Parts: sequence; structure tokens; C-alpha cells
Amino acid sequence: MLFLCGQRHSVARQHSNNGAVMAESSQSAETNLTDVQNDIKAAFKPFDYQANNTVDVREIGTIIYSLGCFPSQADLHDFIAEVEEDHTGYVHLDRFLPAMTKVLVENKFPPIPEDLLLQAFEVLDKEKKGYLEPEELIKYMTQEGEPFTQMEVDEMLTALADREKNLIYYKDLTSQLTIDPDMKGYPKR
Repeated sequence: MLFLCGQRHSVARQHSNNGAVMAESSQSAETNLTDVQNDIKAAFKPFDYQANNTVDVREIGTIIYSLGCFPSQADLHDFIAEVEEDHTGYVHLDRFLPAMTKVLVENKFPPIPEDLLLQAFEVLDKEKKGYLEPEELIKYMTQEGEPFTQMEVDEMLTALADREKNLIYYKDLTSQLTIDPDMKGYPKR
């Protein structure tokens, strides 16, 4: 089950003198935390090629993205510095699990809302055509803001460009690139 970093719903705290309600609420929080940790382990495991609860540090971004979190490159770098094993280039699950649990529970690195993404595409579409040409998007992705690598650009264009017309119809894509705000996710503790 994949839950998304930016789409969590807070757990309402119930104030009651009834001990049973308090115990039930506590048990629910423990279950939710266990679910979060199980999802993190499930995201980590495919990259543990040696089956020793260790992954290459270069895979951490992919694991975090797969959990629905979208850190900036600076945030990702800071996170890796926190969990990497003494600059060995590897991250052990024992260090990754508590740090990533905190990220998910505290709702760090949320995704961009759909309306903001659409506005960003509309700003880039100066002629208001409803689409961008790959060359335009490549220019923005590699020269503006936090630049993408050529591999990231190639992967994105392969996934986003209309195969017949080789255009990027951004209005159709924004819903695919964003997360449904009604989707239930990790509870905030």
C-alpha cells in the first residue's frame, strides 16, 4: 500500500475520561506507525541487492519519491547526510527507517498541488496553446531553477510527450503528475 507524503490526514485527538477510548486511540496510532514503517521497508527492499538491509546512497532519492515525498535536491542531500553510513556510499535500514518515518509522519517534502502545477505550465506556455514543445520544456528544465540532469529530462519527455505529435499537453498531464488531495495517507501524530 502506497501512501503519499503530502496527503496525510491528521488523527483527531479525542479528549475523554473513558480509558477505553484512549486505549483505542493509542492502539490506532501504533497500528498507523507500523503501517508507515512497513511501507518504508517495502520501498527499501527492492534496492537491497545484497539482501543485507543496505542500499546504495544513490537509490535513496528514488525510494523517497516512491513513498510520495518530493524533497528539493538540497533537502535530499541533507537527508542522505543524516542517514549515510560514515560516508561509505551506503545506507542501512536501521538508520533509514526512523529518519524516513519522521519525514512521513511530519509531512515533510509534500508534492505540489495540481492548481500550482497547472499555473506553472501556463506561465511557460506564453502563447496559451495548451501544450509545450519538448525543446521549450528542455530549456526550462535544464536552465532555470533547480536543473534536471539529461537523464531525468529524457525520462520525463519519454513519459510525457504525445507519441504521435511529440508535444506535451500539460493540462492532461497535471492530474497524472499530482496526487489526489482526497486520498488518505499517513496520519500526523
